[in-house]
Amino acid sequence: MLIKQYYIDCLSHGSYLIGDETTGRAVVVDPRRDIGGYLADAASSGLSIEGVINTHFHADFIAGHLELAEATGAWIGYGRRAEAEYDVRALSHGERISLGSVELEILETPGHTWESISVLVRERPGGAVPHAVLTGDALFVGDVGRPDLAAAVGADSVELARALYRSIHEILMVLPGEVRLMPAHGAGSACGKNLSEDLESTIGAQRFMNPSVQPMSEEDFVQMITTGQPSIPRYFATDAVLNRKNRALMDSPSPAVLGAAAVRELVAAGAKILDTRSPEAFASGHLEQSLNVGIDGRFAETAGMVLDVDEEIIIVAEPGREREAALRLGRIGYDRVAGYLNVSHDAFAVLAPTQTGRRIKAEDLEATAGDENAIILDVRNQGERDDGSVPGSIHIPLAEIGRRHAELPDDRPVIVHCAGGWRSSVAASVLRERGHARVSDMLGGYTAWAALNTPATVGNAEGEKEKR
Repeated sequence: MLIKQYYIDCLSHGSYLIGDETTGRAVVVDPRRDIGGYLADAASSGLSIEGVINTHFHADFIAGHLELAEATGAWIGYGRRAEAEYDVRALSHGERISLGSVELEILETPGHTWESISVLVRERPGGAVPHAVLTGDALFVGDVGRPDLAAAVGADSVELARALYRSIHEILMVLPGEVRLMPAHGAGSACGKNLSEDLESTIGAQRFMNPSVQPMSEEDFVQMITTGQPSIPRYFATDAVLNRKNRALMDSPSPAVLGAAAVRELVAAGAKILDTRSPEAFASGHLEQSLNVGIDGRFAETAGMVLDVDEEIIIVAEPGREREAALRLGRIGYDRVAGYLNVSHDAFAVLAPTQTGRRIKAEDLEATAGDENAIILDVRNQGERDDGSVPGSIHIPLAEIGRRHAELPDDRPVIVHCAGGWRSSVAASVLRERGHARVSDMLGGYTAWAALNTPATVGNAEGEKEKR
């Protein structure tokens, strides 16, 4: 048996190639849209991909089922409750799929979505102890899936949470302890709130260390997983729908270089400038109205927080990284890349006006905010803020900044911080692009500030803070 995980940090996404090397038959589970790795590894192992299984309709990326079906002729499988525009093989609880000696068994595990399934993998048909279980977004290492993402297609999050309670306690946690747990996401994903950095575990280990699967009442479970979840990136609703559609296939991205005249014309027509350089490089000088999402971070997910899928995009990148940026955008369905600006050819000078981004040190935060009567804006997720915050700061998570920026008064400066200084550069660029003129962000973020100060913990509704 071959079982190989493919993991991309940008989306905290794990997908799997499972094959029987004696028969040469294989399936791919939860594939991403750029499928070259699966095809190459299958070919080198003498495998033919005959099926693609998605454990559910993903919201955080565009799955590669259509691309794999086009390239290989594979069938596309979903849980029996799935409805899509393309032909789907409906997979029911207890159904077994033989690849030869290797056998897959479908478990219906609704809760993250209604059509969610998990896939048991056995090295031998009818083996007493399965080798692994691929749980999609139902069960993670350290957490369980959130039940509110499917609200974008009309699902009720509380009813899904109740279904997930049963899926966890009556189906997944009763599996033998030695079964390997292989989920679709790891730490950093917005599909849960406490995911581990470990890429796999075992069912037995999760019984001891995963707080979300401990014995508890259904009501306690529902309360736990319906509160404190990170804000939902705005593109999630788009991708949840696109994954149901017979959409266009992904091409190998090869963005064209753009001259100054073309950039001016595109911007005048509404195109967005996405500057993928580091926060430091961006702060040293960038085109006005640019959005900064550094490519050496959670690039795709964050770009999907600040851009709409139908917006045309001009990429600004360090030389040689423009194709990477376009590829990673394509993984979430952002295909409208008009081209890129070559920053090594004095393009900024030709395309003036440019501006710099002000960044302040953590030790200067209170003094600067006091001198300037500035608002301190925390763009971390709620779970991060619950562990401590800058006294007097206000909170708008990064994923919500585009639609909530008008809550900030126009007549006061804003100093933005996140945990480490990457997300704050994104947020500051969004605010400037939305017309907020006096915006700074804090170097080192909350981590740097907390090392020097006494944080505040969650207080009452009037904003009173309790010191720790």
